[in-house]
Amino acid sequence: MSKMTAARKPGQARERLIRAAYNLFTKKGINPVGIDAILAKSGCAKASLYANFKSKDDLALAYLDMREEIWTRGWLETEIHRRASSPEARLLAIFDIYDEWFQRKSFEGCVFVNVLLEMRADGRMREAAGDHLAKLRSIVESLAREAGLPRPKDLARVWNVLMKGAVISACEGDRDAALTAKWMAQLALQSWGGNGAYVRRPPAGTTAGMPRYR
Repeated sequence: MSKMTAARKPGQARERLIRAAYNLFTKKGINPVGIDAILAKSGCAKASLYANFKSKDDLALAYLDMREEIWTRGWLETEIHRRASSPEARLLAIFDIYDEWFQRKSFEGCVFVNVLLEMRADGRMREAAGDHLAKLRSIVESLAREAGLPRPKDLARVWNVLMKGAVISACEGDRDAALTAKWMAQLALQSWGGNGAYVRRPPAGTTAGMPRYR
């Protein structure tokens, strides 16, 4: 079988389309990217697109699934467990990971939050984005249960607010937002009955405590 014939196999075309969409949707958002741009990026014909996906929305849903696999599971969850050993330390490590993410020049915000804001309220895309965000809450809830903290579901909701708020603030230009969120998370852990003694807020007025606006 020739290389050209192999490249045209349905499974390979689907993978190329999803990866092209991943690159474009992550950088530009879903709505601004047209089918022609995806086809050009993937090197696939329009017939291949519609042989694998009924619509652009179906391709975008596959993109969100890949984003969870790569970003939520492959990166965030892996880093949480790599950086700390105890469940409470892992809860706070989330904000250290976010802080490093926010400092990157390639920081693009949270794809799932972007979709929530970009898509209509009654659409499949927004529902799917909400489901993927629920997976983030489930990670936090599992850590809270492992730590033996009371009301783990409620704590996951608190972390959800801090995590999303930090992302939005970073998108506004406050690249230190994750450090502020971590300080607030420490206070929440202390009031929740946990240790929370992992971080101290930088002294007011010092350079270390000033937001890095960009």
